[in-house]
Amino acid sequence: MKHLLALLPFLFFACAKKNLPPAHVLPPVPFGPVPSQAQIDWQRMEYNAFVHFNMNTFTNIEWGMGSESPATFNPKALDCRQWARVCKEAGMKGIILTAKHHDGFCLWPSKYTEHSVKNSPWKNGKGDVVRELSDACKEFGLKFGVYLSPWDRNHPDYGKPAYLTYFRNQLRELLTNYGPIFEVWFDGANGGDGYYGGANEKREVDRQNYYDWPTTHKLVYELQPNAIIFSDAGPGCRWVGNEEGFANETNWSALRLKEFYPGSPNYKELTTGHSDGYAWVPAECDVSIRPGWYYHPEQDDKVHSLEKLTNIYYNSVGRNGLLLLNLPVDTRGLVH
Repeated sequence: MKHLLALLPFLFFACAKKNLPPAHVLPPVPFGPVPSQAQIDWQRMEYNAFVHFNMNTFTNIEWGMGSESPATFNPKALDCRQWARVCKEAGMKGIILTAKHHDGFCLWPSKYTEHSVKNSPWKNGKGDVVRELSDACKEFGLKFGVYLSPWDRNHPDYGKPAYLTYFRNQLRELLTNYGPIFEVWFDGANGGDGYYGGANEKREVDRQNYYDWPTTHKLVYELQPNAIIFSDAGPGCRWVGNEEGFANETNWSALRLKEFYPGSPNYKELTTGHSDGYAWVPAECDVSIRPGWYYHPEQDDKVHSLEKLTNIYYNSVGRNGLLLLNLPVDTRGLVH
């Protein structure tokens, strides 16, 4: 062996003398789908905040009916810089805000509805929570994302083709007026009882086809090319199939994408993904730090313990997912 080692320098010299090409090795052909750069950047964030703060905060319920008066929304000490500071200190990299939940109340002064902060007593109707949080995220070096509920229990046209124009007009407002958006969050809750402009009835929709999701996705990418779109079916990232903040021990980033849509009945498959999936759609593990998604004073003593949160982290980020931890802002407009 000693003699063979002694010959190595001579072999290298001989190769150099023959002007052999450098040993560049091409990367192997990928097996299955691969992530985009935006998806890689997204997953490297590991841990973000979800902020549920809206009309439901003031009515002390989880899902509003859409008949609530804008006058009900009136935080006395709202401070989005406090939210951003808390999230930054907790190691989070971004914040996603419930800009409009199922009740249809908008946290920005949308020109397409009267059911928004522009008709609330907060800041005499001149406030814009989306603007304030977007600015706070910039100040604290956090990325900013928006949740826009596809279901709107306030709008009279929900369930009709005309509503899609309204929905996309609001999406355009959010994606053009508030700087870079890193994630756009579409909920899978669609259809049911609602106010619907005074109709007070139940409206069901074909969740798979009513929304014409490809057209909406095209709009998102046109306005925010690097945004990650969340839903049961991604296509940027997928729901993990539960609200407990964990993925299965085996959690594939691949998914048979066409088998899903927001509100899919086969959502439990999302906790594992598919080993034979043809699309890269990594899992986002959403969970609230309290039992509810919105602030309820009776839950002040039910905040998850450090041990529970650590376990959630290991079973989300530690299982190939991204952790989205919800912080319910209280009626003052502060993280409790």
